[in-house]
Amino acid sequence: MSASLTLVLVVAVAYLAAHVAFDRLARRFLIVSGVEYLVLGLLLGPQVSAILSEATVSSFAPLTMLALGWIGAIIGTQFYLPELVRIPGALFQVAFAEAAATAATVSALLTGAMMWLFDIGLRTALVPSLALGAIATASAPAGIEVVARALGRRRHPALRQLQITVAVDALVAISVMGLLACLGRPLPLAPLATGRPLTATEWAVVSLGVGLVGGALFHLFVGAERKVDRLFVSMGGAIILTAGASSYLGISALFPAMVVGATLVNTSRNRDEIAATLHAAERPFYFVLLIFAGAAWAPSARAWLVPVALFLVARAAAKIGGARLAARMNGVLPALGPHWGRALLGHGGLALALAFDYQQHHGAYLPNIVFTAAIASVLLTDLSSAHLVKSVLEPVTEPVTEPVTEPVTEPVAEPVTERGEEEPA
Repeated sequence: MSASLTLVLVVAVAYLAAHVAFDRLARRFLIVSGVEYLVLGLLLGPQVSAILSEATVSSFAPLTMLALGWIGAIIGTQFYLPELVRIPGALFQVAFAEAAATAATVSALLTGAMMWLFDIGLRTALVPSLALGAIATASAPAGIEVVARALGRRRHPALRQLQITVAVDALVAISVMGLLACLGRPLPLAPLATGRPLTATEWAVVSLGVGLVGGALFHLFVGAERKVDRLFVSMGGAIILTAGASSYLGISALFPAMVVGATLVNTSRNRDEIAATLHAAERPFYFVLLIFAGAAWAPSARAWLVPVALFLVARAAAKIGGARLAARMNGVLPALGPHWGRALLGHGGLALALAFDYQQHHGAYLPNIVFTAAIASVLLTDLSSAHLVKSVLEPVTEPVTEPVTEPVTEPVAEPVTERGEEEPA
């Protein structure tokens, strides 16, 4: 069976699985849609039915790289500076403190565990541990948006904090993964004029430069264009160029793509149309990533059960504990509540994108354990993410009487501000 025909069959089956079976469950039980595509990829992949062979999955690498870049660009559109400066600084302080606490706690615990389990040195153990720390930092916005939609105008003080924290979590997670790719970049280019390879710091500058150059070039093409079809072509070209250059250089595709999105939204007059164009194509690329992430999964040759279980426990504890500590340090714990970190436990598509990005780097250490941990966390948390958010927000609001009338698909990112809404004090 040809790869193209296989892809058509995969899309058809995925569509039926989502719209016939899972959508009904999503409406009735407040479940965030999207996990079913990951399960579908696992079932179709070479580890189960082998309908999608390893060669087939590898042949669609450009498509998955485009999906990664698209996700990164969507996250970048959240950071429109004129709106960000109007948000109280305390909200960002809480968000960055929670993200830093989660990344540091998970990375430290996994570093010690891997050194003990696999008898490896500190430098070797740090690479997958930092990757898992970045993945653990990411939080899913889907459950938050489901409950926010149900609450309507009845706003909980934690709702705005949660929306900003999810955006900051994404920024920190992608930045850590991007820097990690620079530290372990395994694909040297031709010898430079200086006769030496680039340092990790220089590669970080290169990674940032790829995003800035891509955003600047396509800012000229986009201009004041407002037609959706032309914007889609322009954005696709920008992301393809950025993701392709990142793949060639052996650096993270997510970080430069995020810089492209942030550059375009801050330099173009038609930023609303750019953001809308990116979000309009979010679902197809997200589903493609889920299916091929599931199909690309492979069991590790090393004992993976203990590291994965430790990751799940450490992430939950770090999210809840870090959120509580961050709120206490900034004096907002009474307003947010002691358990507001539970709303951040949902993992979502960004976690898989980060794990997939890590797996693409040649020479990445223990990629299958990192990927397995991300898949396990997404499967365990996404089904309950909306209920976890509801348990945090609903107790101090009026009872939610409006039913969710349509299934909700996991969004990768949502804007951190809403036009026309008053800023919290």
